[in-house]
Amino acid sequence: MTKRAVILLSGGLDSTTVLAMAKEQGYECYTMSFNYGQRTVAELKAAKAVSTQFGAKKHIEVKLDMTEIGGSALTDHDIDVPVGDAIAEEADIPVTYVPARNTVFLSIALGWAEVLEAQHIFVGVNSVDYSGYPDCRPEFIQAFEDMANLATKAGVEGRKVHIEAPLSDMTKAQIIASGVALGVDYQQTVSCYMSDDDGRACGECDSCILRRKGFEEQGFTDPTIYQ
Repeated sequence: MTKRAVILLSGGLDSTTVLAMAKEQGYECYTMSFNYGQRTVAELKAAKAVSTQFGAKKHIEVKLDMTEIGGSALTDHDIDVPVGDAIAEEADIPVTYVPARNTVFLSIALGWAEVLEAQHIFVGVNSVDYSGYPDCRPEFIQAFEDMANLATKAGVEGRKVHIEAPLSDMTKAQIIASGVALGVDYQQTVSCYMSDDDGRACGECDSCILRRKGFEEQGFTDPTIYQ
């Protein structure tokens, strides 16, 4: 029987690595990205490119306007993305946190997984080198999996859904090393919160800093293209 998996694919470093891992594990991969009103859409182009590179069976882009509720620097242009000294002055949960984003994304991925009869959903959340988002913690992933198996026809009929978060306990450097070993071309990926239309990174936001730190710790040349 074919092993199918839905992969939440933003086009960034982490989710691309997860796609490579799922492919290596023999899953037939179905990739899902979200155009949710984020500042940069270059990541969506990257997601489509890496989905093709790793031979995903199908890639879909879901339109979901989260600017209607706002509340995040990634969806509300009245809120600045912190750079430089402002990053250190941030609260435990930074303004780049998008309210309920991973809950919403996983819920829609769960629906697609049920239609596809896929029992695995892969997500690139990380709780080591990350920005402090509450919906990236292992407790959240486990709680969502428990809910998913109560809320779906597949779950109550015994076809359990598993939320796979293989990067959860890895440092950014370890993630990069794993991806390189699996053939990921990180120059194709976009992680920056404020990248331009060509995917060139600002080099100053929290996401850029964490990404660059990972390459430096691993001793690899940073392939990111900066503005």
